[in-house]
Amino acid sequence: MEIDRKIIELLHRRGLTTSEEIEEFLSDKPKETYDPFLLPDMEDGVDLILSCCDRGDKICIYGDYDADGVTSTVIMTEVLSQLTDNIIQYIPSRFDEGYGLNKAAIDTIRKAGADLIVTVDCGSVSVREVEYAKSIGLEIMVTDHHRIEDRQADTILINPARKDSAYPFPYLAGCGVAFKLAQAITDAAGLPKKTLTRMLDLVALGTIGDIVPLIGENRMLVKYGLRAINTSEREPLKVLIEKTGLRPGEVKCENISFVLVPHINAAGRMKSAVLALKLFLAKDREKMEQYADELVQCNAERKRLQNEVFENACEQVGERYEHDDFLLVDLPDAHEGVAGIAAGKLKEKYYRPSVIVTDNGDGLLKGTGRSPEGIDLYKLLKNEEKWFVNFGGHAAACGFTMKKEGLAEVREDLNRITGRMREESPELFDGTPKADIELDPDEVTVNFASQLELLEPCGRMNERPLVSVSGVPCNIVRMGADGKYLRFALAQTSCTFLMFKEVDEKGGMVFGAAETGGQITVTGNMFRHEWNGNTYVQIVVEDVANA
Repeated sequence: MEIDRKIIELLHRRGLTTSEEIEEFLSDKPKETYDPFLLPDMEDGVDLILSCCDRGDKICIYGDYDADGVTSTVIMTEVLSQLTDNIIQYIPSRFDEGYGLNKAAIDTIRKAGADLIVTVDCGSVSVREVEYAKSIGLEIMVTDHHRIEDRQADTILINPARKDSAYPFPYLAGCGVAFKLAQAITDAAGLPKKTLTRMLDLVALGTIGDIVPLIGENRMLVKYGLRAINTSEREPLKVLIEKTGLRPGEVKCENISFVLVPHINAAGRMKSAVLALKLFLAKDREKMEQYADELVQCNAERKRLQNEVFENACEQVGERYEHDDFLLVDLPDAHEGVAGIAAGKLKEKYYRPSVIVTDNGDGLLKGTGRSPEGIDLYKLLKNEEKWFVNFGGHAAACGFTMKKEGLAEVREDLNRITGRMREESPELFDGTPKADIELDPDEVTVNFASQLELLEPCGRMNERPLVSVSGVPCNIVRMGADGKYLRFALAQTSCTFLMFKEVDEKGGMVFGAAETGGQITVTGNMFRHEWNGNTYVQIVVEDVANA
């Protein structure tokens, strides 16, 4: 297939400048991967694990309560189970323990007879906790991907984000790092290659779930991982796909983002992430169905509470913080399991860094935040570290525990900093969707939509490209309950436009232009849609403007 010049130009703008880079990016069988032993401390980590397995030591895999942490835990369990039966898992409670290592958990693990803790997706900056583990006779090694700004744990620490890392790709998710460790163990121990290939479905779930940049090696892993999901022999995943209403063999990247990952995360948000872990480790079909049903129930309750918290947050913004450049919303009684998602919805609605804090009942506040592309939330919050008891995250999402008395000062400081940012770079706060590709009406074709599919899987730093096309609207039809959505066409295009957002405001522009014969410019996501044996082009509208 000859690639349209407008897609080639887009790839150039996204940093793919040579024909070799473009060929690799579009390839159905990409090869962009690196030697796991380039990761810092990898050799020492593999030696320690193999020695423990040879001695019959009990190994505890210590994970995190989100999809990345759960899949990382399963990956390590699967590879180590090829070498030993002496494995246990531990995932902390979001509510009682919080993120990462803690001393009480380490005590519990020691009492369970563990000799070695291997962390996944956490532990890089757990300096005190690692020292405590060593002081009570535990060996400990950390695998992680989170940023390290200051002190790091003094132990074997496999993390591509380390400042001294020579690994060529710094953006692996926690499950990606776990997979690289599994790759190194497989190589050193001479395990069969299928040990790795059957884990790729888990890598795709965790990588997409953690919203890491979907470029380079991550994109390669997800591409193969999607294939593994759709040909999966992993029975627990099949059950989850069926229970969530997806069609086996037809799971796409957006299905993982908006369906599978939220169900996995719902366990840790509403009950315990151990529920999701149990699903993936289950051997009995009846148990799989039981755990999957519980995840569906958790997710339904998560949605209800999330909407409640979001509405309360919007109300507070409207009453007190409408003109703030950094939204720091204090909702003491909000369910902390959904605060992060509500913060993400605030960020989308107002296009500003958004944090929701809840009261944990002992003079401390728990905060969770999200930030638009281009505004580094981690760097912003780092300025307020004197108030934090715990703090971690990355540019797009962060979490912390802070002293309650510092809230007003933190809000004032962050608004002063972001106010300066708005003055210097107002475009950072402009949430108006901007087209990546401008099309003439006759370029809106099934062929072009098919070529856009070659850019999949899309995600952070490889977003699905927005296209724009101008014309006179016609054939407008209201859809959905109470006619709250629109379907329309543009003259001279063979395309259906579907409008689900801002219909009250932007829909009026569509009707007005149809009445006067004026042109509008529509920006949105372009899809190839098949129905009754025919193939159509659809554009899901993100923005409408007068042409």
